[in-house]
Amino acid sequence: MSTEQPTAPAPTPQALVRINDPAPQWTQVTTHGEKSLSDYAGKWVVLFSHPADFTPVCTTEFVGFARRVEEFDALNTQLIGLSIDSVHSHIAWARDIEENWGQEIPFPIIADLDMKVAKAYGMLHPGESATAAVRAVFVIDPEQTMRAMIYYPLNVGRNMDEIVRLVTALQTADAESVAMPADWTPGDPVVVPPPTTMDAARARMDEPYDVKTWYFSTKKL
Repeated sequence: MSTEQPTAPAPTPQALVRINDPAPQWTQVTTHGEKSLSDYAGKWVVLFSHPADFTPVCTTEFVGFARRVEEFDALNTQLIGLSIDSVHSHIAWARDIEENWGQEIPFPIIADLDMKVAKAYGMLHPGESATAAVRAVFVIDPEQTMRAMIYYPLNVGRNMDEIVRLVTALQTADAESVAMPADWTPGDPVVVPPPTTMDAARARMDEPYDVKTWYFSTKKL
């Protein structure tokens, strides 16, 4: 008789979502009825997952996102939450937040019980949990292209200031054809694209920017 232990099944492969790929499309039940990603074409989208309803860190995050809705609206950005919970659980939790924290949750929350969205976006990290989505943030532009993603472990909440800053930076970079340096916030100088020829590098030293060296120049917008 064999004494070998049975081998545990390998984790189900997930998609590798990459920056500048088309965002995976979905249609799912939410707290605002059935919604599809395509419903938000023409808007920026911040799709964020949380491990579970009725948990302390997730509650602080939902209060934090909800309190910044007007800022996201001003950035033409739709917030969409997600977890692997039922729509009834989402509704009960949102009502609990409103009753106990005085904060309405005005954005839809996807009920991803079949894990279709979580798997399509790579939100399941077996090292953290095989059944709960990690704290992922996906920024999707109006053409429904993936522009940025951030992952957090289950035990660390997200920073709302950084997510607002990230969306603002992406929109400013697109509109002005510039890049943002570390710790950039609106009003700070932006980075001018470096020259790509020897002649342009020589000319850059005389251009009306704050020129540190030929490859590093900034300007105020």
